[in-house]
Amino acid sequence: STMFLVGLSGGIASGKSTVVAVLRELGCAVIDADVIAREVVQPHLKAYQRIVRYFGTEILLENGEINREALGNIIFSHPEKRQLLNSITHPEIQKEMLKQILKYFVLGYRYVILDIPLLFENNRLTKFMKYTVLVYCDPPTQLSRLMKRNGLSQAEAEARVASQLPLDEKRKLASHVIDNSGDRESTRRQVLRLHARLEDSLDFLWARLAAGTVVAGLGGLVYLLLRHFIS
Repeated sequence: STMFLVGLSGGIASGKSTVVAVLRELGCAVIDADVIAREVVQPHLKAYQRIVRYFGTEILLENGEINREALGNIIFSHPEKRQLLNSITHPEIQKEMLKQILKYFVLGYRYVILDIPLLFENNRLTKFMKYTVLVYCDPPTQLSRLMKRNGLSQAEAEARVASQLPLDEKRKLASHVIDNSGDRESTRRQVLRLHARLEDSLDFLWARLAAGTVVAGLGGLVYLLLRHFIS
């Protein structure tokens, strides 16, 4: 009858997707904030219709989907429009996250992982997590992986890394750290150990507290996610 929440985050090119893939293989319940933020603004949904009504069709791509870069440029330049966007999307994101948390509670999961890229930047969310997990890699490795993955110059990669809270600072804030500086097998072993530790944990939160309070702390999440997408 009890369940707790685990916040998972990382940095650009730190390898969070690798860790999430292993967690999913293990059968863990993972709620992806990026996916939800994208889903609630799909064409014909309530939030999409309101966004187009207030911001105009010039923010749309040819296929009818929202051009996140165009919308991001608008809200970064006009704080009042950012607040308007938040007022449209937050309720839909909150409802979907709550729905998924309750689903996993009903299914009897011991814990639920909330995959939130900017978890530590938005410290209002961390207090609702029983544990926080950072996917870490050392700065030279992070820079090298980003350059290779995105085809960036060193200066371009350094600028993108600098736009985020440094991993070494996030490391101090996390209750658990997965060091992804090495090979995949090393990372996998760390994830397996973390999973076993969480499964054995006796530190529970009542599910109603987990489900009710996490959604209350989502202020500014859409703005942060948009910034993450276009950076």
